Amino acid sequence: MTGRRYSLASAALALLAGGARAFAPAASRTPLPRLHSTIEEAPAETANGAAANNNVAQIEDTSRDKVMTFSYDMSIEPAYEKPTYPGTGNGLGGDAGEYDIIVIGSGMGGLACSALSAKYGSKVLCLESHIKVGGSAHTFSRMHEGGKYSFEVGPSIFEGLDRPSLNPLRMIFDILEETMPVKTYKGLGYWTPSGYWRFPIGSREGFEKLLMEQCGEDGPKAIAEWDALRARLKTLGGSTQAVALLNLRQDPGFLATTAGSLPFVLQNPDVFGDLSLTFDDLSKTVDEFVTVPFLRNFIDTMCIFCGFPAKGAMTAHLLYILERFFEETAAFCVPIGGTCELGETLQRGLEKYGGKLQLNAHVDEILIEDGRAVGVRLKNGNIVKAKKAVVSNATPFDTVKLMPAQEDEPKGLTKWRNDLGKLPRHGAISHLFLAIDAEGLDLSHIEDPAHLVVQDWDRSLQDSQNLCSFFIPSILDKSLCPPGKHVIHVYSSGGEPYEPWEKLTPGSYEYEAYKKERVEVLFRAVENCIPDVRDRLEFSIIGSPLAHEAFLRRDRGTYGMAWAAGSSAPQSGILGNFLPFPFPNLKTPIDGLLRCGDSCFPGIGTPSAAASGAIAANTMTDVDNHLKMLSEASKKDPMYKFLDAGIMGQVYKPLVQGFTPSAELRTDRFVSGAGVAPVDYSATDPNVSERIDL
Repeated sequence: MTGRRYSLASAALALLAGGARAFAPAASRTPLPRLHSTIEEAPAETANGAAANNNVAQIEDTSRDKVMTFSYDMSIEPAYEKPTYPGTGNGLGGDAGEYDIIVIGSGMGGLACSALSAKYGSKVLCLESHIKVGGSAHTFSRMHEGGKYSFEVGPSIFEGLDRPSLNPLRMIFDILEETMPVKTYKGLGYWTPSGYWRFPIGSREGFEKLLMEQCGEDGPKAIAEWDALRARLKTLGGSTQAVALLNLRQDPGFLATTAGSLPFVLQNPDVFGDLSLTFDDLSKTVDEFVTVPFLRNFIDTMCIFCGFPAKGAMTAHLLYILERFFEETAAFCVPIGGTCELGETLQRGLEKYGGKLQLNAHVDEILIEDGRAVGVRLKNGNIVKAKKAVVSNATPFDTVKLMPAQEDEPKGLTKWRNDLGKLPRHGAISHLFLAIDAEGLDLSHIEDPAHLVVQDWDRSLQDSQNLCSFFIPSILDKSLCPPGKHVIHVYSSGGEPYEPWEKLTPGSYEYEAYKKERVEVLFRAVENCIPDVRDRLEFSIIGSPLAHEAFLRRDRGTYGMAWAAGSSAPQSGILGNFLPFPFPNLKTPIDGLLRCGDSCFPGIGTPSAAASGAIAANTMTDVDNHLKMLSEASKKDPMYKFLDAGIMGQVYKPLVQGFTPSAELRTDRFVSGAGVAPVDYSATDPNVSERIDL
């Protein structure tokens, strides 16, 4: 949902510990008769058969304290052909060639990695299977009676994109010297069993007033508990302005790039004692300080955009909210032209520095020779070589499909593939896109385009039939539809089970009927705000999990990886032995193969995914380049002054420079050994890739 940032000690020590390698209630209606899936049940004795049965069974009891995840074994290929959809491309584009770095996928992580790597001086190719850039952050349009209607398909709630801020995505825009126009709004609407209320971002006084109004006689208690929670996490929260995610890299060079935060660490040594807390289950801390139901519900909804409520979410997910959301300048943002502008802004930065993006270019296989990733084979048969590295921005479930098992492959690779392929995941998402006639429509009772709808606080917020969101961007961005109209995107939480969908044939009676059944709750959600929305319809489009999977290139339409906080994820490196680090390493057992995106630290969310791409780019360049980029960025705005590693960064640099990039990322230009000079660096030359011999 928003930019999420993490403590200096937790993030920086995390990378070090890994070592060089591991481094308002809905109206009552008669429910539709439930359709049963036409899928032929897999035999119970098979891994996916048992998992499938559990995946579906868990949605029959979605109590509030239940953590929902879905499981599959990606080594067992499905026996059916997944549907394709017009408008997503056939994946047959893409030219052969040779580059320093190949990035698979143009989501926020892939684009950030590509653009920053190009700025660092590498020759970069980003390959996108879809015909649109941006991953989940893209927009599609439909013509209706001569008018154009544009809809969001992914995230819709952004904070900190209107000005220099702690949001890593905004930082990357500024580093690339690219701008993206936005309009702002100052609240988030809630429709709950107790009625409508509004969270006022950027106002501590307004939030305390909300607590008094909603908590009744427990209002003063709620304020006191909120203050106690903020006090407990104050040191960790304060570290968000001591070091940024963009300072991080996954090799010893991080000692130099984070050295500017040493004064904060010396003044707050207790931050080291909170290392484990940072990555641990947030509900443990919430349970210690918060008892008022309204406040607990609010905290859960602030976390749910990472996939989990407080139970299952990292404590780190709340830090940015505690620090940033109550500053006067905080505001939510609507990108003018749609969320596609996020990807297009990063694309401009990539191309400015000589990088290249190819759309409709599906990668069929990551090529491995002698234990090293050396390139990719495209769906059209073309081979693209990578001299330095291949970076996968695909989900772990899609990445392992690009690496078929080979005879005599290293046991570490086999285990890595099996571990990632069996990771728990969030369920799929259902979408409802509405184009409505706004003539005579009075929306004066709401102040914001973004809204959350909760049917029942006693049910899991992961339940796709309990929590959803609707977004009316045309309230602020009039370019998205004809005058006198509105466009609305309604989407469920990421808890929709895939199994009932997978054997339904798109276009069949059963499929169309099941779509209508599952999105009925989404229609009712909008009716809270616009009671006659069905009468106002110009047209509507239902996006099923099958469509979500095809359009967003995510296996089974998953919202993302779902390793609940509180224990270490598989393949989390040495760090996982002594801290509950809930992410697999961005590095892999294959030399020259890295990952980025929402399955890597720091997790789900558009800014977080972008930050993971930045960390990957930093890891692939010499520490000197990284330090120069941070110094340059620190001069762009007073907000960014803390990015500069300063004198201490220069002190540490000679100690770590010979180990950056780490050994498995070194290519021919490093044959002379450690300590060679980095590539030339220029922040202003757009042809930097062409003039550097890599």
